[in-house]
Amino acid sequence: MPMRNVTYGAEEVFSLDEPLLEFGEGQYAVDPHDGLALYGPYSQGMAAHPVSPPYMVIGTPEGIAAMRAWSEAMNQAHAATETKTTTSLKLHRLWPPYPGFEVAFGSRWSTTPITTLELNREELLNASRKKDSHERCFAVIEQIMPAFERARKHDAKIAVAICVVPDDVWANCRTESRVANPTDVGITSSTKKSRMRGQGELFEEFNAEQYHFSPDFRRQLKARTMRYDIPIQIIRESTLKLSDEKTFGERGLTRLSDRMWNLGTALYYKAGGRPWKLHSAREGVCYIGIAFRRANKGNRTACCAAQMFLDSGDGIVFLGEYGPWYSPDKNQFHIERDAAKRLLKGILKTYSDLEGKPLAEVFLHCRSSISRDEFQGYSEACPPNCKLVAVRVKSDSYGPRLYRTSSMPVLRGTFLKMSDRSGFLYASGFKPRLGTYDGWETPVPLRIDIQHGGAKIEQVARDILGLTKLNYNACKLGESQPVTVGFSDAVGEILISNPTVADRRPSFKFYI
Repeated sequence: MPMRNVTYGAEEVFSLDEPLLEFGEGQYAVDPHDGLALYGPYSQGMAAHPVSPPYMVIGTPEGIAAMRAWSEAMNQAHAATETKTTTSLKLHRLWPPYPGFEVAFGSRWSTTPITTLELNREELLNASRKKDSHERCFAVIEQIMPAFERARKHDAKIAVAICVVPDDVWANCRTESRVANPTDVGITSSTKKSRMRGQGELFEEFNAEQYHFSPDFRRQLKARTMRYDIPIQIIRESTLKLSDEKTFGERGLTRLSDRMWNLGTALYYKAGGRPWKLHSAREGVCYIGIAFRRANKGNRTACCAAQMFLDSGDGIVFLGEYGPWYSPDKNQFHIERDAAKRLLKGILKTYSDLEGKPLAEVFLHCRSSISRDEFQGYSEACPPNCKLVAVRVKSDSYGPRLYRTSSMPVLRGTFLKMSDRSGFLYASGFKPRLGTYDGWETPVPLRIDIQHGGAKIEQVARDILGLTKLNYNACKLGESQPVTVGFSDAVGEILISNPTVADRRPSFKFYI
């Protein structure tokens, strides 16, 4: 890819071209909207391409009706309407017209699901208003789990489960949620602590299992349903609104065409398809994001997880070990040499079982620094004749800022090279394809440091910019972070906050 550069003393500023994506029939485009609308998905014509994804819907009567109407609309074309202050051309660059599911993905979206589970709205809302966070999240999900037991007995294989929940349930069942008018008196903090330690009670029965799961609805549901081998798409009822009109007091939504693109892409991917492939991906090269999550805020105990992304664009997830990995003094995570070896060895074994192709290069991406001892452990797990490189990638709010003379911010893809092993990459910024900057604040650069191993910093920056385009949970020109670190929290939260869950799935589509 050609680069344009300007030298300022010992530093250089490069402008990296927007990475190309590959779509159906071997065609290329920089914007997934353009590629899907013109050429169809990358996996069209392959065995993985779902002709008509079989799905099930779980929700209240209102949620099921909204999903039925959405399914009918998803097979139609939609475009943002012109306003008094915005022309159609500007709107369509920012919110590209949606051509319909069959045109974009070469697959017909059925308006009739394989099966549905109707939830009692009043019982669901009452459960979501229990005072204790663990009790309310567990009580809500217990009403949803029968749908997956039913799916297990169904003759047809269900590719994806769509769970439509009232907005109140979503708001109440978050980690830090507080319920204003609870439906019960709850329990004291001391009682909860004793229950979480596994202590029983003489006069009151309770389900001890609920304290082994995350009190977050999304994390717990995705973790507990993995054993059924059905990816989940969680949708709030308000998301399925079939218009762009905003009523006072309603949740703010993006344009209908944008929501159609995002949900369509996510459902196609979770049903087994591959929307696009990164053209710059090099064969035999993989990228592994190392994620950490503390067991609780009060101690050093943490767990690590690894997420591998292949040249095909697919992802593999592997859970590591618990240990005293967190250093409060440095606010950094470091694992022991042997634990690092087992972590990389485990995910490479999973890769070998699923793919079986030899690897030429492995790049480790981590927000924390990687010590020499850790890198030695990773190196011992690396296959012979395979190059290993460790790179720290993190948003740097205090790093240098670049500005343009125009009213728009710095171009996306701008790279400030500080040395042969360090630089700042602007993965967010002005996007020429959109003709604008689609963010709200001054773009924050990613600091990139090659900590161990040998690689050209320019190539590392190109790779990271390309990895910002592998979010199949939405249809966007590019994210502000590469998928290796951008999704590390989501993966870590599901795996690590639900430690007792068995039958974890290695495929990335179960975690987004």
